[in-house]
Amino acid sequence: MTARGGRPTDEGSITLFVCVAAVGLLLLAGLVVDGGAKVRALQRADRLAAEAGRAGGQAIDVRAAIPGNVPVVNSSAAIRAAQAYLTAQGVTGQVRVADAGRALVVDVTVGSPTVFLGLMGVNRVTVHGTSTVRLVRGVTGGGQ
Repeated sequence: MTARGGRPTDEGSITLFVCVAAVGLLLLAGLVVDGGAKVRALQRADRLAAEAGRAGGQAIDVRAAIPGNVPVVNSSAAIRAAQAYLTAQGVTGQVRVADAGRALVVDVTVGSPTVFLGLMGVNRVTVHGTSTVRLVRGVTGGGQ
């Protein structure tokens, strides 16, 4: 482009710096948006694991609890209750009984769609959440 006097002008041109800075800002915005989505998915996975553990923890072995023995879960009922909660929430997970029936361990897998990473072929991030729920007795929380 030249002006009337034959001198070159900068009208309508864009500098290389502005192009590189714009791409950098878009990448930064993508990291913020998709990174935030991954953090929210991780929080959701942990929350769902904890809730499933609480649901399963309600299935105690009543016959052992009534005479005052150490509370333990009815393993099959606790696993079914926790799995039913996870299914109702639309997520997959594993539930197992630990500590001689006094704890439930729940592992949950949650996926979240991406926005900016989808432009690079990463359409979904998958995260895992874990929770361990221990049975306690009494107001003080003592397990014995």
